[in-house]
Amino acid sequence: MTTPPFEPVRPADLDVVSGQLQREARGVVGIAARCACGNPTVVATSPRLPDGTPFPTFYYLTHPAATAEMSRLEANQLMPELTALLHDEDVRARYARAHEAYLADRAGFGDVPEIAGVSAGGMPTRVKCLHALAGHALAAGPGVNPLGDLALARSAWSPERCACVSPGAAA
Repeated sequence: MTTPPFEPVRPADLDVVSGQLQREARGVVGIAARCACGNPTVVATSPRLPDGTPFPTFYYLTHPAATAEMSRLEANQLMPELTALLHDEDVRARYARAHEAYLADRAGFGDVPEIAGVSAGGMPTRVKCLHALAGHALAAGPGVNPLGDLALARSAWSPERCACVSPGAAA
């Protein structure tokens, strides 16, 4: 099985991510997406953290402006709206394929029986977390996660425009 071609993690990336999260970054195995300024936006995280904890969220959205915008969309009830789209057979099939792609990407970094078959964001049957779906959509690129793509399209945040607090501190 092949794994996604992530950029290697540099110490400066870990410093930026730790600052974004306001805690030490854990289990980062790659930078899956970056802001226009170069700062990490999505990290790929080991399916088992260094302390042994299973961690299903392989694509972890770290950019503060992006996470704030996904929280705003969740508060404005976008999740039920997107979940309703799963009544459409085509959307449901594409979302199921996104789930399988997510699992395949994570599998290249270890088998963790405790989270077998569990991806993130509610895939493949519901929408539970826009942060996870947006992180997957940013990492995988347009067309892979249809509901992550829709969340990003509805977002006032864009990876094309830097919204970092300190753009000069790019990794």
